[in-house]
This record gives sequence, C-alpha cells and structure tokens, in this order.
Amino acid sequence: MLADLTGGAPTEALALIADFDARLVSGLGRLSDDGAAAVTALAAAVSATPLGEAAADAAAKVAAGSVSADDLAILAGARSAVLGAVHDALLERADAALGRTRTPWSAASVVGDAPRNLLDGCVSWLRELAITGWRGVDHDVISSGGQVLEAMLAEPRLRRLAVLIDGLAAELRASAPIATMDDLPARRWADLWARGMVLCRSSGSVGPGETVSGRLLPLGVEVQEHATAVQVRVHGLLEVRGEAAPRLVRTSVAVAKVDTIVGPAVWRLFDGYPALIAAVTESRAVTVSDLVLRESGDLLWADDRAQVGEPADPFVSARLGLAGAVAPPVPPLDRHPVAIGEPVLVEGYTVVDDGLELGGVRLAFDLERLPTLGPLTPALVTGSSACIGLLRWDDAVWTLQPLAVQTTVKRKPVTVLGGEWASGPTDPKVAKAVKAAGDAVAVLRERASRLLRK
Repeated sequence: MLADLTGGAPTEALALIADFDARLVSGLGRLSDDGAAAVTALAAAVSATPLGEAAADAAAKVAAGSVSADDLAILAGARSAVLGAVHDALLERADAALGRTRTPWSAASVVGDAPRNLLDGCVSWLRELAITGWRGVDHDVISSGGQVLEAMLAEPRLRRLAVLIDGLAAELRASAPIATMDDLPARRWADLWARGMVLCRSSGSVGPGETVSGRLLPLGVEVQEHATAVQVRVHGLLEVRGEAAPRLVRTSVAVAKVDTIVGPAVWRLFDGYPALIAAVTESRAVTVSDLVLRESGDLLWADDRAQVGEPADPFVSARLGLAGAVAPPVPPLDRHPVAIGEPVLVEGYTVVDDGLELGGVRLAFDLERLPTLGPLTPALVTGSSACIGLLRWDDAVWTLQPLAVQTTVKRKPVTVLGGEWASGPTDPKVAKAVKAAGDAVAVLRERASRLLRK
C-alpha cells in the first residue's frame, strides 16, 4: 500500500502555483515579464474548464496593469481549481492504495444572504493586499481593513469568512515589518488570500444534511489549539441503523479560551460534553440518536442525544471496520492538498529516523501535530509498533499524524490515546504538576461570574 501511495508528486501543477504565489510576494500592481507569464500560465492551466475564458481575460488585464476585484477573484478561483485538482489526484491515489470506497459529492449549495457591503469591503482589502504585495504590506495597509473586519465578526452569516480574514490580518500584523523578513510563508498567505476571495464570491453554505442514528466507534482525537480557541475533533466509524457498511465520520466541538489556559487544563473547558469526553477517555462506543450528518462526513454533535455504551478498543474497531468503511466526499471549497486527513491503521512497521518503514517504503510521522494536552509524546510514537493516524500530504510528501499508538512501556505492551487525559491526567507526575499550578479555569470562571454579578 505504501509503495502505491508514495509515487511522484504533481510537481508541474505545484510549480504553477509557486510562480503565481511569488507574484503576490512582490505585488500584482506592476508585473515584470516573468510575472505576467506566471499569471498567464495559471490561467492556461484551467483553459479546458468553464473558468477558462474568464481566467484568460483576467490574466491579460492584470498583466497589462489593470487589477480589478473581479479579475482577482477569477485568478483566485483558478488557483483554487488547480490545487483542487491536485487534491483530487492525491486523494484518488490514497483511496486506491487503501482500497477505500468514497461517496461522490452531490449536495447543492444554499445561496446565503450575507450583507453585500461587507463582502465588497473585504474584497477591497484583499485587492489592496494583492496589488501591494506581501513585501509592501505595512501596519497602515493591515489596519485599513479593521473596520470592515470588526463588522464581519459581528455578523453570524459571515463568521467563517471573518475568522479566516482575522487570522490572516493577525499573521500579517505579527510579521510586520514584512519587508525585512528573510523567509515569507508565501504559500500559506496565498492560500488564505485566495480562499478569502473565493468565499467573498461564494457566500453560500452546504445543504442541511441528513438525520442519522446508530453507534459511533471513536478511533482517535485530533486537537487544534490556538491562543483564544481550541477545537477537539473526534474521528470515528459510524454504524448507521439499516446500513451494512460503517461510515467514516468526524465530529467536532470548539470552545473559546484565554492564552493562560494551556496543557491538560484545556480539557476542563469541555465539561459541557460529558458523553463525548467519556467516550474518548474510556474508549467506549456511543449510541447516537437523530444527529445531523453533513455530506462532508461532519457529524453535528449534541451531547444530550448521545449515550455512552460498552468498551470499544480503537485498534479493534480499526482492524474490523476501517477496511470496509465508506468515506465521505470532500466539499468543493475544501479541496486543497493540506486538507487531506484520512484515518488509517498501520501495523508491523519498524521506526527509522522519526518515521515508519514497512516493506522497504518509509512514511514520516508528523510529530509537530501532537497535542500538548495528552500523553502522546514523540518518544512513545517512535517506540510504537502500531498506529492509528491521519494520512496527510504536506510540503510534497505524505506523512502520518498519530492519534493513538500501541507501544511498550517498562517491558509491558500499552495503548496510548491522544485524548486519554480528557477526564484528567492519568500520569501521577503530570496530575501533581497540574494541581500545583492551580485550576486556572475555575479561577477565570469565578472572576467572570463576579463581573457578571456586578
């Protein structure tokens, strides 16, 4: 399987993206001959698609020095389309190697009714960034979008776009003065810019999904943590009543936090989800009733419709269910190579230089994604013999993000889960350290309660 998976990368398409991204570094306001060629080449890459004629026209105008918001939106769409094609090719290769069946995408988007003036204001700021170029962005350019961003954050219908734009602005602000930076995250900033442009033009949302009931078997927990927010995403197998094959699903819960709450103390913020926390901590199946399942495989969690049941070892669930599980389709706007995260089980490997080797083929562990609030450490991963993880593709290589491992500790075989400390650290030393540091969550809640009473 690994030999089939780790073939050649789509280097030609990625080179087109890199050339275009380099123009965003210097700015699209005054393109050199090489810059005009890069923009034209991007448009040519989508010439056989419905976007082809519009992309060619937009590239010609931008190359001539006319940089309108409409033309930039089309070029952003062309860039997203090329990366979407790369995503589809990589995911098709992964599905073939895994023998995985995937449901085709069929949901139609529901046109939203977001305020057009706010979307136009956001597009205007993104246009200014593109014309100026990352090297020319200063505090004045960054702050010029502050008023519209504040209004977007207060508009629930624009929350997805507003959070993305807020993140881009925060990264630019933290990096200023950008002109003096040695190495720019050009691909990342271009991704955020292009996604923002596309979302401004496509403000619709995916349809309502279906209502399902059945048994959820958790496979592992992925934690995405920032200074002011944290999200826990549980990947699992959903046995839907009346269906023979289980479905691959994920369910996420998120909470706001402050940057002083770190490590295992973060789990205290999720005490409003006792059933989900018990399931991932104790490795138990969960019976769910009437939950909404998006076509993308996202199960909208409601703790009052979940009942924790019998023990369900993730490795047993993976061995029995992963091979025949049906994978969900990927929504069009989410088709990007870095968004790939396929649950897999790998066993019987040897560890070589922070990666696993199986059948003469090597796959690197993505140790940078290990959460700081669980027991899963690089040492445990590199000493493991079996791993449940997410197959990812980043920086032109496949990697494995560990969610759970089977390893040996003090000559005894053990299973270590990333979400094992959701109900509190099981390691006495860590529990003692957390207790000594004090309960930051309780203190902050008590102070917030005082302010509300006043």
